[in-house]
Amino acid sequence: MKNRSRAGLDPALLRGLTRARRGPLAPSGPTRRRTLQAGGAAAAALALSACGVGGQQRDPAADANFWEGRERTGSLRWANWPLYMDSERTQIQQFTESTGIRVEYKEDVQEAASFFGQIQPRLANEDDLGYDLIVLPNGFELAKLIELGYLVQLDHARLPNFAEYAGEIYRNSAFDPGNRYTVPYASGITGIAYNPEFIDREITSIQDLWDPAFEGKVGMFSDPQEIANFGLLATGATPADSTPEDWEAAAEKLREQRDSGVVRAYYDQDFIQPLTNGDLWITMAWSGDIYQQNSEEGTNLEFVIPEEGATLWTDNLMIPYTTQAPVDAIELMDFLYEPEVATGLTEYISYISPVPHAQEVMLEWAAAEGGGERGEALAAMAESPLVFPTEADYQNLHNFVVLPTGEQEGFSSLFQAVTQS
Repeated sequence: MKNRSRAGLDPALLRGLTRARRGPLAPSGPTRRRTLQAGGAAAAALALSACGVGGQQRDPAADANFWEGRERTGSLRWANWPLYMDSERTQIQQFTESTGIRVEYKEDVQEAASFFGQIQPRLANEDDLGYDLIVLPNGFELAKLIELGYLVQLDHARLPNFAEYAGEIYRNSAFDPGNRYTVPYASGITGIAYNPEFIDREITSIQDLWDPAFEGKVGMFSDPQEIANFGLLATGATPADSTPEDWEAAAEKLREQRDSGVVRAYYDQDFIQPLTNGDLWITMAWSGDIYQQNSEEGTNLEFVIPEEGATLWTDNLMIPYTTQAPVDAIELMDFLYEPEVATGLTEYISYISPVPHAQEVMLEWAAAEGGGERGEALAAMAESPLVFPTEADYQNLHNFVVLPTGEQEGFSSLFQAVTQS
């Protein structure tokens, strides 16, 4: 009898089905993280502050016995971002083969704030969303969903793969302590990237983004949460533990950078092309985008976690309380933590898996390929700290600032004033 994975699937079949089927992306082409930022966090803050909490908040006690008597329905509906699973829906095929549960997969999450604006009134009215499982990032929208009581508290007895295989850093985040409502789908690092064709020294510090030697060649993100994190780290504050006084100091530090003329532009998304052609020499950057650019376009961009630290962002799986298929949804959540399944997903999207064991599996797949283009690509990915950070890297990564709803608008406005003046 052939060896089979814990999910009941033939490992050879897993290796064959999970290979990426997309062609190379153009340097300015879309990636998952660039799509996330398309609308900007300022819009998110305005959408969240406009809807308020009063009269819409559910009592969490209403879900005290939510899982009692729940059974499979045999199907579920999943809303995810574009470009976040291969066009063959390989992991979904594997899930259906393993469980018999059919999945209607929808790439309906185009931008976090607008998606929240779409689902919030329906949740407030206790209406079915048309989704049993959704993916959203850590940030204002997720905080609002938790605060309003719109997410199901997860039954961790139904998540054995998560319990066994999830990396330690993904088990108890600042935005969802104890993973009461979410488990990670994928994550990435916001750090510094630079082009060694134009910079002939090693970049090690966030302070390098303030260096007058790079006048007019520095890129910064316009997202208030992202740029705030770097301003806080530059002033010695820890984002998740920061205070309003820390935010003011960080904003002043960022104003000094802007007024010095060091910053070329504040980017929502397309920083890759300017960094490649030399319009930018150094910039805030997302790890997955730099990995994709180097591996698919043959560039030699450098990505670093500065000595002050960088930030770890996470896109998270969650179940809305109006779900029609919670058991099916939580089974899919747990299925994605099967190491072979997580490995195939990582191969396609090039972002960090919350399953560290996927690195070992990927190396096994590379060896099984017996050389060749795919084997070399798998080995290179498995060895890249941009996809599989080291323990030392993780020790130097920080959560985002976590804010209650009432403080989000003021926080965003403070840093938006830096980037838009």
